[in-house]
Amino acid sequence: MTNQNSSRPEWLVIVNPNAGNGKGEREWELISKALTDNNISFNKRFTTAKGDAVNITSAAIGEGYRKIITVGGDGTLNEVLNGVFESEKCNPSAITLALLPVGTGNDWGRMFDIPLDHEKAAGIIREGKTMLHDVGLLTYSDGELVKKRYFINIAGLGFESVVVRRSNYQKERGRSGKLIYFYNLLLSLLTYRNTRAELIIDGVRSSEEIFSVNVGNGRYCGGGMRQTPDALPDDGLLDVTVIKNIGKLEIIRKLKILYNGTILSHPLIDGYRCRNLKVDSDSVIYTEADGESLGHTPAEFSILPLAINIVYANRSIQ
Repeated sequence: MTNQNSSRPEWLVIVNPNAGNGKGEREWELISKALTDNNISFNKRFTTAKGDAVNITSAAIGEGYRKIITVGGDGTLNEVLNGVFESEKCNPSAITLALLPVGTGNDWGRMFDIPLDHEKAAGIIREGKTMLHDVGLLTYSDGELVKKRYFINIAGLGFESVVVRRSNYQKERGRSGKLIYFYNLLLSLLTYRNTRAELIIDGVRSSEEIFSVNVGNGRYCGGGMRQTPDALPDDGLLDVTVIKNIGKLEIIRKLKILYNGTILSHPLIDGYRCRNLKVDSDSVIYTEADGESLGHTPAEFSILPLAINIVYANRSIQ
């Protein structure tokens, strides 16, 4: 169905051809057929470089598009999200985002039962079940500059960002996947050092030796890890998991708690819910958002409640 006031198709599909080790390009014909078979009218645009999806999205909103399908992984979805907020043509809550996952992690889609099967994922878009979703905002330092990045799933700093940085370096050279991420996780443990940081959580200040801090609207990251296992996407709050001064051998020994949802049971791991978190440190701690490597501390995480519409399959989380 097309918009009543325009011949423009209802949806714009933004395709990352490199997602999933080239799966976005290899399987585009199958994806296109699945969309067509489900009576979804669309135009398509392919990204050609990192950051393209931000610009494509912002320009598309200026052209009048209000519904966007991402064909890619969590990183492409993050770029599309930031393109929505970069545009000044309408309120972000007027935009609807849908996902056809072809990435290596697909952590955000996992929370809403969005399948990897193209036909089933297109069927979910056709059904059109939507909800308003919170959006996180990370303000961070990049040298002397202060920058910002919106995130829909999980952001953080510390060890996780080091693993993400190493994994993204390899991804740019055509090597990605859950096993690569797990390998980088173990390899990063060899050289990573905990860092003293000052945390201000909704105005309450503390100082800790930290291993990592994860800040989530979503529950999954890193290809299935559950570092913010109780996060809700529409409660107007950020779930914060602080892994304190934990030893490397203890991390290896307790690696399963990163995946099975029991991470907050460990005595050196604290969980919070808040609207604002500020982190500063004497030594630089690197940041990431939705798997995208960014800058470093000082950093601030805040929440924009019910800021954007998303298409989902099932919501088993309450």
